[in-house]
Amino acid sequence: MFRLWYKEYGYPHPSSPFEVAIPMTLWPLAVYTGLVLIMVGTVIALSHFLGERHTGAARDEPYESGILPTGSARLRVSNKFYLVALLFVLFDLEAVFIFAWAVAVPELGWVGYFGLLFFIGLLVVGLIYEWRQGALDWGRTRRAKERADAARRSSKQ
Repeated sequence: MFRLWYKEYGYPHPSSPFEVAIPMTLWPLAVYTGLVLIMVGTVIALSHFLGERHTGAARDEPYESGILPTGSARLRVSNKFYLVALLFVLFDLEAVFIFAWAVAVPELGWVGYFGLLFFIGLLVVGLIYEWRQGALDWGRTRRAKERADAARRSSKQ
């Protein structure tokens, strides 16, 4: 692969494996990457050597914005939160694909347009399926509400 690359751009064949021809347009990127790595390493090293080291009882407690923590952080959370987060990530990722399609519209033409319509159709079918399964319902289901109302009416009689 390297031979085709260097011939295509007119660079001479390197005489050793350590002598690699870098196009002249990439040297600013290489310099920038090197400077960034040096600066990151310097900041990490300085913070390690100049940073304060505390020992004490409050060191291992979580910071709660000045409020003393009460109870445990190990609380049970409803699965609905995880489901909504998963659905958000799923549909957010589809938005990224649609934005990428919008950039490539001139090259894709009508075939790309119908492909996007099919893709959005699949998204709508998936959303309807999730809605029918109750994944988007946070309250009680209609059947549970009817049973609760029936129990309330029977208890009043």
